[in-house]
Amino acid sequence: MKLIIGYIKTYFYETDKQVLGFVSILTAILIFLNYYSGIDDRISNHDNFWISFFSRAGIFLIAFGLPYLLYKLISRRDHFKHSSFTALFIVAPFIFSLKVALNPALHFSDDGNTNNFWNHVFYWPALLIIIAAILFVLWKIFDRNQPFYGISTKNMNWKPYIIMLMIMIPLIAVASTQPDFQAMYPKLKLITNVTNTNGLSWWKKLLFELSYGSDFITIELFFRGFLVLAFVKWAGKDAILPMACFYCTIHFGKPLGECISSYFGGMLLGIVVYNTRSIFGGLMVHLGIAWLMEIGGYIGNALE
Repeated sequence: MKLIIGYIKTYFYETDKQVLGFVSILTAILIFLNYYSGIDDRISNHDNFWISFFSRAGIFLIAFGLPYLLYKLISRRDHFKHSSFTALFIVAPFIFSLKVALNPALHFSDDGNTNNFWNHVFYWPALLIIIAAILFVLWKIFDRNQPFYGISTKNMNWKPYIIMLMIMIPLIAVASTQPDFQAMYPKLKLITNVTNTNGLSWWKKLLFELSYGSDFITIELFFRGFLVLAFVKWAGKDAILPMACFYCTIHFGKPLGECISSYFGGMLLGIVVYNTRSIFGGLMVHLGIAWLMEIGGYIGNALE
C-alpha cells in the first residue's frame, strides 16, 4: 500500500493544482446538468442508434476535451500540436460511444426473460472483442513500440491490490445486508427479471458472471490502457484528469453517489496505471469489487 500511496502523493505534488481544481469543477457541473435535466435518461429513451451514438459522443468529447483545453490555457501545454495526439483524441469518444450505443437484440428464445438473459451473455464479450479489435489497430499504427495498452505484468507487485480487496470485503458484507443493495445485486436478478435466482442453474449463473466481468476488461482496457497509455508520450501525467472526467460521464445512468465516486476512482486507477504501465492491478481491484458485490448480493438475498 505504501507504494500506491507514494504514487498518489507524487501525482498531487507535481500536478497543476489550478487545472485539477477547474477540471473537478467542470466534472461537478457536468454531473449537475445530467442529474438536474436528465440528459442520460433522454438519450437512453431513444431507440435510434445514430441519435444515441452522436449524443453520447458529444458528451464524451466535451468531458475529454475541455480538461486538455484547460491544460493549454492554464499550464500553456498544447498537446494538440501533435497530429497523432489530435487524431487519437478525436477518435476516442466515438469508440466508446459505439460501445454504449450498440444494443444487439438477437432472438434466442420466445420467452422474454430467457431471451434477455442470452442477449446479455452475448453482449458484453462481443463488445470486448469489438473494442479490443479497434484499439489493436490503433496500437499497431501509433504504439507498437510498447505493450498493447497496459497488457503487461512486468514488475507487477500484486500485494497492494490484494490488500485493497481484503479491505473491501467487510464493507461489502455490511452493505449486502441492506435492502437497497439486495434490490440491485446480483445483477442477474435485474437482467432475468426474477425475484429469486436460486431456481437458475449454477452454470447459467457462472456464465452470466463471466460475461458480466468481461465488461470490466473492456472498461479498463479503454480508459486506463488506451486513454492513459496511448496519450502519455505526449501528455505525460496530464493524461489522467481528462480520462477521469470522461470516465465519470459513463456513469451518468448510475446512482449519484456512484457517479461522483467514479471521478475519484478513475483518477486513482489512472495514477496507478501511469506509474506501473499495466492495467492488471486496477482490473484486479475493479473486477474483484464487482464480483464481491455480486457474491454479497447472492448471499444477502439468500439469507433474506
